[in-house]
Amino acid sequence: MESRVESISAAYRGVMYLSTPAVRWWGQLEVTGLEHLPLTGPVLLAGNHDSYWDTVTVGIAGMPRRQVRALAKSSLWKPVLGTVLDGMGQIPIDRGRGDVGALDRAIEELQNGACIGIFPEGTRSLGRTLRARSGIGRLAEQVPEATIVCVAVSGTVLIPRFPNERPRVRVEFFRPAGGGLAPGENPKAFANRLLSEIRERAPIAVAGRRRARRIASGADPVAEAAKAGNRPA
Repeated sequence: MESRVESISAAYRGVMYLSTPAVRWWGQLEVTGLEHLPLTGPVLLAGNHDSYWDTVTVGIAGMPRRQVRALAKSSLWKPVLGTVLDGMGQIPIDRGRGDVGALDRAIEELQNGACIGIFPEGTRSLGRTLRARSGIGRLAEQVPEATIVCVAVSGTVLIPRFPNERPRVRVEFFRPAGGGLAPGENPKAFANRLLSEIRERAPIAVAGRRRARRIASGADPVAEAAKAGNRPA
């Protein structure tokens, strides 16, 4: 019988335990495809990102098999919270700056058999259709032995709407139909391929009633900037 490649840290267990009532009880969490997440060996876990709750939701769903070490924006590393994130094994990354140091650390963790979680979109969708960033493709290129697993998450944008609108949170783990990084495949094309498969299962959802109404009325400046091909400030 297989056993874990590493034990789950106390900080990781603590955060998942504290988040469980919101995700499992209020969110009515349903998990499928967990068998696709290997118990041992390096894993690259790619998921969609619509809500701040996505990270802990995936963590709770996957905890029976693995601890997920996610690449997270470096601005979260503040007093107290930064210590907790370090204890959880999370990896800070400066988004939009080609953070080579963060990718090097992720490569090292992968080579040591860790499960690395990454959002190909790089940030929350906020109702926008975003192109995938090449980071996950570069990691797959550097650690070809890593198993590629996708995770589609839905319903998390409704978790903060307690007690008015109860969500049905769904997490689906699956292996990409196209397999891992193919010989000669461009890392960015690979990332977009994974994201396309994920978004087929988890269409873009908008966090917040006000933003949802603005997008529906065509009055949201962030969404309009995305349509025009510009990144908002």
